Amino acid sequence: MSTTTASASTQDESIGARFRNAGIAVLFALVLLIPKIVHIRRDPHVWMACRIALALAGAGLVILPLSLWNSWTAGVAGVILFLAAILLPAEKPSTTVSDTAARLGALVVVNGGEYQPENDTPMKTQLFVGPERIWALDENMQPLLVIATAQVTSAIAAESGGDWVVRLRWAESSADFRYSGVFAEHLARVAESTLRGVIHPVLPVLPQKRAATA
Repeated sequence: MSTTTASASTQDESIGARFRNAGIAVLFALVLLIPKIVHIRRDPHVWMACRIALALAGAGLVILPLSLWNSWTAGVAGVILFLAAILLPAEKPSTTVSDTAARLGALVVVNGGEYQPENDTPMKTQLFVGPERIWALDENMQPLLVIATAQVTSAIAAESGGDWVVRLRWAESSADFRYSGVFAEHLARVAESTLRGVIHPVLPVLPQKRAATA
């Protein structure tokens, strides 16, 4: 009787050791996959499938130790996996300044201070300056102004009411970009210099020679 009991106990320990080793191997693999998991989060559909798999694996690591072997570490790891599956939603797509500049073909991006559209509140702005277009985008990378570079006639920075303002003129329109704070003048000068760098100089009109009289 004792031999049978010892044999059953040894078999249970062997099965428990196998599951424990398998659990450790899974955890080690997950650690190696962390960089890839971060990338996968950018795809909502793929990440949802991964969340389900993580939840099942976490639940398994919590339940199996209770029935097969006494290991609190596997249980803790299972709880962590389960919580990660619940609390980590898909990563929201974000558009960086460099991505936007590449998409727009902008050569330089400068601080645009605050720009106030008509009948709206002032908005923080960034100026994406390209050879053909100048874009004034808000914090969400949404366009507030799009100006053809060829139409720009002047960009002048000047102090106004304690702040600095860069006035950009094109065709028959103009826009003011206001800077405030300690670095207001510096930021305004940088924007002014950048904008002037893409303004096409106006070619002088040469007087036509009068036809020689006979």
